[in-house]
Amino acid sequence: MKTYASGMRWGEAPRWHEGALWLSDTQASRLWTDASGSWRPFDLDSPSNGLWFLPDGRLVGAMMYEARIAQWDGQRWQPYADLAHLGVGPLGDMVGDADGNLYVDDVAFDAASGAPAKPGRIILVRPDGSATVAADGVDFPNGLAMIDGGRTLVVAQTALQCLTAFTVRADHTLSAPRRYADLRRLVGPDARPDGIWPTEHGIWVATTSGQALVRVTDDRLHHTVDTAPRLPIACCRRGDGTLIATLADTHGAPLMDAVASRTVTASAVLITTPGTALPTRSIAPTHTQG
Repeated sequence: MKTYASGMRWGEAPRWHEGALWLSDTQASRLWTDASGSWRPFDLDSPSNGLWFLPDGRLVGAMMYEARIAQWDGQRWQPYADLAHLGVGPLGDMVGDADGNLYVDDVAFDAASGAPAKPGRIILVRPDGSATVAADGVDFPNGLAMIDGGRTLVVAQTALQCLTAFTVRADHTLSAPRRYADLRRLVGPDARPDGIWPTEHGIWVATTSGQALVRVTDDRLHHTVDTAPRLPIACCRRGDGTLIATLADTHGAPLMDAVASRTVTASAVLITTPGTALPTRSIAPTHTQG
């Protein structure tokens, strides 16, 4: 495990694109990237959460508290799709398919502020910007991953401590939810999935307070990376197979206390996985949080 970049308060939705890392710092309202050659943040009026690159290369982001998907123009977020008519709550992770369809979490309640829990949904945003509910009644949807060539969408359900798989219908909505992995049984009572990422051999899961990244398939545990005492938030892979994960350091405080008091800090790390080796390059931050 090797540090790649630091300076974030909380790192969500890491994405590797054309030799650069991008991620949302939801607690500091920043978008971070080293696309310019140095690790730097863009300050935002309000935070983005889930990120995805469309087939044409445009970066889109789920604006956490704005009920919309936006596209990045290099300096700021511009309109892409309005979700206000669906009555969405806070937005979470986002993934897309080869045709430009996007799936985004409607988490439905603000867990960080202590709001009472209620069922969330998965929202489908089509390439023309129209949006509809793809699946409802999803308890605390979080990380998202597409597998089976886009025929299956896997959703991390944090409160239920499991991954749930949905069949993607011909119209791109979702059906037939089924248990993909019971993380409480496979990993332990503290394993609450946040970000996930698909591979050729299963799905990598950031278990947050479980303090481990794990690779699972069909309710089987295949690989574990211990991150203690840091908590893994989210992950992605580079083209060479290297796993990139964002880790939170609460400095010994309970997670939600550290988030509420803004004392949690985060870093992005490179992790060797079977068949890969760590590259030598890492990025030092040009800015640190105040």
